[in-house]
This record gives sequence, structure tokens and C-alpha cells, in this order.
Amino acid sequence: MQDLVEAKFSIGDIVKHKFLNFRGVIFDLDPVFANTEEWYNAIPKDFRPDKNQPFYHLFAENEEVFYIAYVSEQNLLDDVVNGAANHPDIRMIFSHFNGKSYIPHEKAKN
Repeated sequence: MQDLVEAKFSIGDIVKHKFLNFRGVIFDLDPVFANTEEWYNAIPKDFRPDKNQPFYHLFAENEEVFYIAYVSEQNLLDDVVNGAANHPDIRMIFSHFNGKSYIPHEKAKN
């Protein structure tokens, strides 16, 4: 049985990286590392995060580009103070920004 993991952030939250110059909106999360070993080993050894923590999928952006990022919880900070994000894929999953977080589209009712 898998241990219950408490995540600091939720889907729809706006976060920024502690050390790198980007911010983003969380659209998915893994309770522990779930990417490839190749991806993990590409991170310099001194900066590799612990695998036993939540990892977040972000619609990421900086001043130059939009992309998808995969980031450990230890490297994220809340960034709602800087307002809404601009990534064009946000609207695929979220309906609007309520001033605190992005709200997912309501699922079709049966």
C-alpha cells in the first residue's frame, strides 16, 4: 500500500521556481518522481531533488517562451502575488482565474 503524500500545492495554483527564472500554473502532479531516469540524471548531481516528494507538471513561462515543466516541490514557491499567467494552453484545462488560482473547466454532466 502506498503512503499518503500531502502536497503543498494544488492543481490551478500559480508557482515560480526558486532558482530558475520561470513561473507557471500547475495542471497535474505526481506524489513522487515519475519521470525518466535519463531526465533525472541530466540534472547536475548537486542540484538533483529527492525523488520522494511531489513533482508538479506546469504550464511554464518566462519572458521569452511558453513550455511544459516538471518540477519538484522543494523548488517551487507560491507566486499568486504576480497575478494571472499567460501560457496559451491554460484555457485547455482551466475556465478562469479567480484571483487566487485557476479553476478547472466543469466536466460534462451525464
